[in-house]
Parts: sequence; C-alpha cells; structure tokens
Amino acid sequence: MAITDISILSMLRTRMQWAHERQRVLAENVANSDTPKYRGRDLAAPVFDDPTQIKPTAVTAVSLSTTENGHIAGTGLSGTSFRTETKGNFEIRPTGNAVNLEDEMMKVAANQMDYQAATALYTRSLNLIKIALGKR
Repeated sequence: MAITDISILSMLRTRMQWAHERQRVLAENVANSDTPKYRGRDLAAPVFDDPTQIKPTAVTAVSLSTTENGHIAGTGLSGTSFRTETKGNFEIRPTGNAVNLEDEMMKVAANQMDYQAATALYTRSLNLIKIALGKR
C-alpha cells in the first residue's frame, strides 16, 4: 500500500491545499479592498462525505499564460479545484466595494489556525507510521 492511499493523509492534504487556496483568495480580497465594485470571495469548505474528495489527487504543474511577449502572468483562481462562494454583504461602500477588512483579517487568522492544525495532524500521522515501521 502506498502512503498516498491512506485516507487520513489524503484528507489532511486536501484540507491543507484548501487552506492554501483560501489564503490566496482572502489575500486577493484584502488587496482589492479599495477597488470600486469589488465583491469579496471565499472558498467553500471541502466536504469529506463525498468519496471523490478523499481519493488522492495528483500534483498539477504550474504554467504561465501571457497576453504579450513582455508580460508574465501567474495562475489565477480558475485553476482551483475548490468551489468559490460569495456571501451577501451588508456593508457596501458608496463605491460599491463590499470588502470588510476586519472580517477578512479574522478569516485569515482562522485559516492560519486551521492550516497549522492540519499540518500538526499530518506530521503526527507520519510519525506514527514511522514508529510502526521501526524507523524511529
């Protein structure tokens, strides 16, 4: 059995990947906090009841897309495998911007704690496997 076939490690990897993508989306929200008519986005949390999300996923290669020869553009949100969601915002400024920096910073802090918990569980799971194999 390959280590990628262990479901708990696959779920923790999916959770860490989700937290990584969510951090990028939240950073985009903060960066666009003064952009007129910008609506903040967030990622929907992965549901592990769906067996397709438990299966291991292959690492995808990063490719750059350019509009002109002198431009270099990174990958956008279109490459994510997670569902994005926009919630009804109650505070909309006269410019049409609906990003609340306090809410975004709270989401960033919660996301950081989730990521740290997932990495700690992943590390402990790997250490248990090493102990079982006698490698420790």
